[in-house]
Amino acid sequence: MSSPAFRYTKHYSLEEARELLPQVQKWLEEIHTLSQKQETYRDWQEAMFEEGHDLGGPDIDGELGNLHRMLQVLQEFRNREILIKDLSRGLVDFPSIMGGREVYLCWEKGQSDIIYWEELDMEHAG
Repeated sequence: MSSPAFRYTKHYSLEEARELLPQVQKWLEEIHTLSQKQETYRDWQEAMFEEGHDLGGPDIDGELGNLHRMLQVLQEFRNREILIKDLSRGLVDFPSIMGGREVYLCWEKGQSDIIYWEELDMEHAG
């Protein structure tokens, strides 16, 4: 009898996912800060385009550095197979195994603990 085919290679126990929550919170906060900076860069670019200015220089370097860091933080989630379901809400899912089935352990920014799980193919309610 063969084992079931799983979608994910990494599966978290509840304890493992709980241990990662402080780091996940930091990454989400950093992504939020970087996103706000990115909006500032976009506003600056729009104003500069309207005025016909050259868009080179330190501001572009800053934007590229900001984007690079954002990609690095997002890669942390990908490397660990932690899914960001809703970035604005800070909703993440940790793949797990329950009763021989793959499920998600679900956590949202502001929650003190992982309080629910769901089947892989279900949508988040509310």
